[in-house]
Amino acid sequence: MPELPEVETIARTLRSGERHRGLTVVGQKITGVKVLWDRTLANISPEQFKSRIIGQVVENVSRRGKFLVFTLSADTLLMHLRMSGDVRIEAGVDKKELELALQPHDRLVLLFESGQRLAFNNPRKFGRVWLAENPGQILDALGPEPLDIGLTDEVFYGMLLSHRRMMKPLLMDQNFLAGMGNIYTDEALFRARLHPRRVSNTVSEKESELLLQEIRNVLKEGIQRNGASIDWVYRGGDFQNEFKVYGRKDEPCTVCGTEIIRILVGQRGTHICPTCQKT
Repeated sequence: MPELPEVETIARTLRSGERHRGLTVVGQKITGVKVLWDRTLANISPEQFKSRIIGQVVENVSRRGKFLVFTLSADTLLMHLRMSGDVRIEAGVDKKELELALQPHDRLVLLFESGQRLAFNNPRKFGRVWLAENPGQILDALGPEPLDIGLTDEVFYGMLLSHRRMMKPLLMDQNFLAGMGNIYTDEALFRARLHPRRVSNTVSEKESELLLQEIRNVLKEGIQRNGASIDWVYRGGDFQNEFKVYGRKDEPCTVCGTEIIRILVGQRGTHICPTCQKT
């Protein structure tokens, strides 16, 4: 958490200013940096980071898998929120106020010429930031985007057949498919009536087509609802109200009435309906 829909929502709001009182980072010139925890930076020292990024302008904000992608005038800034990361924009902050207005767990702050600032908050310290001339060195290892029209039924079926792995760990492998996490994988597998321990190269072509369709359905619904808010980390979405299995242990299945159970699959807590999702 956050997964593809939550990261897409964050990228959209940073771009448009929606849900940030109209504040956007696009078009903003970076004039100051505060690195509050050096290991936030994955591929560069704090000194190098400051010297390279100051003076650059944010031209766009997008997403690749679970990465936030900030296109700058000379480099690309990548953020991965991991388990507990978040990003916020604030207005009316000058350099003197910067020291006074920090929040607990802020790890990196960018100050803009306008007085706005962008803060990367990361309580569990799992999130990371990269500054790269060539972002492909980090992003090219990712698998295809689930919503990409280039990921056809035939391509996806071939991907499944080329592996002999349990479905859930495979779908959550970012090198196989970019952006899927625990929540949306559980939901998609339930809707496709596939057990998460099903071995990938045993699915039929019809099952594969339905799975890809349901992956796209849950992701699109998640994006439309601004993601899911299930803990203190990410707030603002309401897709949690549409969950069919995730987090619903001991509650009745919405299809057959059987109690939802929680099992471990690849060391991850997994919610299934034992009637609808037979092994």
